[in-house]
Amino acid sequence: MKIVIPGGTGHLGHLLAGSLAEAGQEVVVLSRHPEATVPGARVAHWDGRTMQDWTAEIDGADAVVNLAGRSVNCRYTDANLREMMASRVDSATVVGRAIAEATNPPRVWLQMSTATIYAHTHDHPHDEATGVLGGGEAGVPGYWAYSVEIARNWERAQADAPTPRTRKVALRTSIVMAPGRGGAFDLLLRLTRCGLGGPVAGGRQYMSWIHGRDFARAVDFLLTHEDLTGPVNLAATNPLPMRAFMAVLRSAAGVRIGLPATRWMAELGAFALRTDTELLLKSRRVVPGRLLNAGFAFAFPTWSDAARDLVTRTREPARA
Repeated sequence: MKIVIPGGTGHLGHLLAGSLAEAGQEVVVLSRHPEATVPGARVAHWDGRTMQDWTAEIDGADAVVNLAGRSVNCRYTDANLREMMASRVDSATVVGRAIAEATNPPRVWLQMSTATIYAHTHDHPHDEATGVLGGGEAGVPGYWAYSVEIARNWERAQADAPTPRTRKVALRTSIVMAPGRGGAFDLLLRLTRCGLGGPVAGGRQYMSWIHGRDFARAVDFLLTHEDLTGPVNLAATNPLPMRAFMAVLRSAAGVRIGLPATRWMAELGAFALRTDTELLLKSRRVVPGRLLNAGFAFAFPTWSDAARDLVTRTREPARA
């Protein structure tokens, strides 16, 4: 298969391109930086907004997996939020247009989305059938609703694209835990090893996650299961409250102490790291209903197994 990955030069792009290339697929990454290298893939230029020569890569491809979008690991200023919205909606829109105008369009288009689309909650797990979309919760920062609106518009751009010959799946992805610099696991493990791996703001908020290998395996599964369309949650089966999540990580890393942080301490830390507290404070209790119903078997269904594997991989770079 020829698989085109717009926005594939980041942490997840490297993970996915490597996995697909190892399985024998032809991988083409579309990037604003054509000089970038992605092991196992050929890199072609695009700007994420306009129809240019890159559209020839779409025409005749078997699949598109669109990962493009500005990183959420930043301060949620008005300018950054607008750029998050534009980069996601514009890239999904132009990919849809390229598919619609292709003589031989791909059979399937997997579009990155986010588990952030669901409401902040502690007591109700969200699957695709019964999950409650966010945006109207009480007692949370107002700008969290804009994050949900970004996700809604992101998915709408794919859903509205006139591509009748192409199956479409929206990947509502939880936090992907994989070794390597630039990922969430790298940051959490470094904080843990510094003694800062305790609960934040009480630790009741749920952490939904998926092991990087299961993320890649789920994408491969969705590429070939013709009966799956629309939103699919990419999350492991057991989201945990942050307090328990970090305790498991400390155990896997052999760290006995994890200092807790209050909400205001989290705000100061996020400011220093140029990121935002929504990533730590929003409760994401998301479960993979459609994947499980379709017969997908997780290699790492529990966080304890996943955390031990990931810590081991950080100590063995050749296996990462």
